Amino acid sequence: MAILVTGGAGYIGSHMVLNLADAGETVVVLDNLVTGFDWAIDSRAIFVRGDAGDIALVARLIEEYEISEIVHFAGSIVVPESVVDPLKYYANNTATSRNLIDAAVRAGIRHFIFSSTAAVYGMTGLEPVVETSPLNPMSPYGRSKLMTEWMLADVAAAHPMTFGVLRYFNVAGGDPGMRTGQSTPHASHLIKVACQTALGQRDHIDIYGTDFDTPDGTGVRDYIHVTDLIAAHALLLKHLRAGMESSTINCAYGQGYSVRQVIEAVREISGVPFRVNEAPRREGDPASVTATGQKARMLLGWVPRLNDLYTIVDTAFAWERHLMLRNR
Repeated sequence: MAILVTGGAGYIGSHMVLNLADAGETVVVLDNLVTGFDWAIDSRAIFVRGDAGDIALVARLIEEYEISEIVHFAGSIVVPESVVDPLKYYANNTATSRNLIDAAVRAGIRHFIFSSTAAVYGMTGLEPVVETSPLNPMSPYGRSKLMTEWMLADVAAAHPMTFGVLRYFNVAGGDPGMRTGQSTPHASHLIKVACQTALGQRDHIDIYGTDFDTPDGTGVRDYIHVTDLIAAHALLLKHLRAGMESSTINCAYGQGYSVRQVIEAVREISGVPFRVNEAPRREGDPASVTATGQKARMLLGWVPRLNDLYTIVDTAFAWERHLMLRNR
């Protein structure tokens, strides 16, 4: 028996592959390498290059490797791009997921875990969200993810399959063992951009909005270390295997940090007083996005181990420096 990981050559997917391989699981990675990197895939995994939405290919892999569960990370994730090119997101996220679920149902896959997003909540306000908070995605990206959540719920009601949905907040950091990390050169994640600026790969970093209704006027986000995030995936898989019901769970620490706090942490860890520019707010950016994370703790027994901003930044900076040396 094996587990199929789509998007396993990407940032979060490659961490899932490490976790599963470390636990002795047989892992098959399906990735088209459009944004992923084959060198990021752990050598213990079986790698197949292809699209997660290719029903015939997925069916063949399920049969050939006796796939028992699917963990689905493949998709597009850049919110501004989704506004400019919405059809790309409905193709890469919604349509691909539809085909993947189709193949799973036909093959009798019993458990399916889906990588979703806090973007399904939209403009959340200053209070932390919970899983029952209103869903109001503000971008095609958020809507494309929510559509997949709906599909999974409908399919599970009609077929003998249970699912887990994990809604991510701001994922950052890298594998403490330096085996993988956020490797996309032009990613827009704040912590990565700040680390690249500290390393001289960018000449400055912009703060978009300094007049939010927050303690220091900059946006507040709930940052979660990628290793803790993946631990929640592993616990959710165990939960489903034990015969428990389908669940939708927020992945967050319940602690928000502002843009200025993140930048200061990167400056302290790097020792570089890099240049910071102030810019106007970006349309649609909420003042604060945080979540309690209580359901993951109560239902799964999830215990975060790297839930400290400086630990997150330290591992992110170490990985960014490793990438810079690797690419020389």
